[in-house]
Amino acid sequence: MARLFGTDGVRGVVNEFLTPELAYHLGRAAATHFGKEKEHPTFLIGRDTRISGSMLECALASGICSVGGNVVMAGVVPTPAVAYLVKQQGFDAGAVISASHNPFPDNGIKFFDGSGFKLPDEVEDQLEVYVRQSADNELPRPTGAGIGRVEYNANLAHHYAHFVRHTIDTSLEGLTIVYDGANGAASSVGPEILSGLGAKVININVNPDGLNINHHCGSTHIEGLQVAVQQHHADLGIANDGDADRCLLVDEKGQVLDGDQIMLLCALKLKEEGKLKDDTVVGTVMSNIGFHKAAKDLGMKTFATAVGDRYVLEYMREHDLSVGGEQSGHVIFLDHNTTGDGMLTAVQVAALVKEKDQPLSELAGIMTKYPQVLINVRVATKTGWEENDIIKAAIVTAEGELGAEGRVLVRASGTEPLIRVMAEGPNLEELQSLCQEIADIIGREQGLAD
Repeated sequence: MARLFGTDGVRGVVNEFLTPELAYHLGRAAATHFGKEKEHPTFLIGRDTRISGSMLECALASGICSVGGNVVMAGVVPTPAVAYLVKQQGFDAGAVISASHNPFPDNGIKFFDGSGFKLPDEVEDQLEVYVRQSADNELPRPTGAGIGRVEYNANLAHHYAHFVRHTIDTSLEGLTIVYDGANGAASSVGPEILSGLGAKVININVNPDGLNINHHCGSTHIEGLQVAVQQHHADLGIANDGDADRCLLVDEKGQVLDGDQIMLLCALKLKEEGKLKDDTVVGTVMSNIGFHKAAKDLGMKTFATAVGDRYVLEYMREHDLSVGGEQSGHVIFLDHNTTGDGMLTAVQVAALVKEKDQPLSELAGIMTKYPQVLINVRVATKTGWEENDIIKAAIVTAEGELGAEGRVLVRASGTEPLIRVMAEGPNLEELQSLCQEIADIIGREQGLAD
């Protein structure tokens, strides 16, 4: 049986894989786990704007209550809001119903512990055991006063907004910002945060209808924001994804800043203030060579984890570090919150622009981005390629041609039948050629998917 939990909770097409029944059993499983140390554990549940969110929210809450857990419904709030509020408000656990940047037919359920951190693999494995036991009617069913309660608290989003605003001491008055909410979870709270700090805010894609989340908008489709920033002569543009744990930026010239550039800017600010722990910023193996080179030139150290914000967070916690994240825009400020936080990230950079009184394009000039080429090869099987001598030889040959100024990274997707081939270096045409050669060999050796 395939593992139920993926890289970020349980995710899939609603009513095809992620059914109300599965949500119900997940609720029973989670309440059983967190009920080991407390008779009536209290969960905070938040969701994004997908049409399926209310249905799954009710099913999940029913499962929690059926084994004695209590639930507080926060309604539509960003994922990082749940992470922050669970810890700040003293909940025993949290749950978010969201499929992040995925299209609206998908949805997902992920859990946070009482400290606001995502659950480790071993706890998710235990939840899977409980899910099967729940489906077999083996988990307890209290009656009478043993059944849990559901409450609703629409004010919790404002508590989160207050928290984000107070992570900076700088007014944003005088800045013009275009905000793209991806028709998602921060469509209301994002504008509230930015306007509350004094910025002039032009909002786009903040009218969710249940079907338009991430649809040609937000951090995965940033072209509209680039146009809007230039049309309105704005100082910067901010793009979240559907659950607002990601943030990408657009400078006043319409150029995109990715997570590597954002991390570097924020880490340098902390270093200048003497607040960057161990002068280290954490990226992933996908982080640009330019990120590592610039950090070194600026007197900072870098470390690259496996792809996935959970691996970045694990390393940061283990080594007590301040800033880390992914190129995709997951940026973690561990001194403020326990997960990637798109609005927190946006506010930090906006404050930097105001304090430095420099255009964002000039500030971003501290890093030179090397060209990066990525080809996804859809294969019949993504196992065994690491031991294939022909594939290994192709990678070694490409690495030799790129030399010290470039690199090749080949890895299997964690969720799809893909092998990803990435090459990075100063010459784009050379990268495209080398990448395609490796991709063609992988396709021949592993078999292309139908």
